[in-house]
Amino acid sequence: MKKIGVLALQGAFNEHIEIIKSLGHEGIEIRKTEQLNNLDGIILPGGESTVMGKLLDDFQIKETLINKINNGLPVWGTCAGMILLAKDIDGDENAHLKVMDIKVKRNAYGSQLDSFVTNEVIEEISEKKIPMVFIRAPYIVDIDEKVDLLHKVDGNIVAVRQGNMLATSFHPELTNDTTFHEYFI
Repeated sequence: MKKIGVLALQGAFNEHIEIIKSLGHEGIEIRKTEQLNNLDGIILPGGESTVMGKLLDDFQIKETLINKINNGLPVWGTCAGMILLAKDIDGDENAHLKVMDIKVKRNAYGSQLDSFVTNEVIEEISEKKIPMVFIRAPYIVDIDEKVDLLHKVDGNIVAVRQGNMLATSFHPELTNDTTFHEYFI
């Protein structure tokens, strides 16, 4: 059984916790620095990246989280979580954790009304189609050569991996499909 933390300062953390538990693993809500110890991985959920970034500072989690990720802790950022991981945010000087060699564009697909779902195969993840829910989603506009491109939707990069870091523009936790969580765990 793996011990998977989910950053629980704001956003869609409950959905991730429920899926982790349904897969037979321990899902832990992370709100304090000391909770980052002895984890097998951590998920940075969707939500409001600016608010989450501020709360990482307010709760004094940011530096410890950066150190853990840089020292190999597996991390997966979904939507806002992807923005938190990025070294660069298009049109914004203030990136958050700055650990992943990607540049993201916030709300790239438009407003809440422009949200959509698509079902596609991501070859490295699964041979079957995976539902992908995009809600005010970012996408990646630039990646370093160290980053593996996992998937594009309509020509836009929406899933990448770099070493121990995984990032997706979409929300697997908002579907009944556990494929991506199984892959991460």
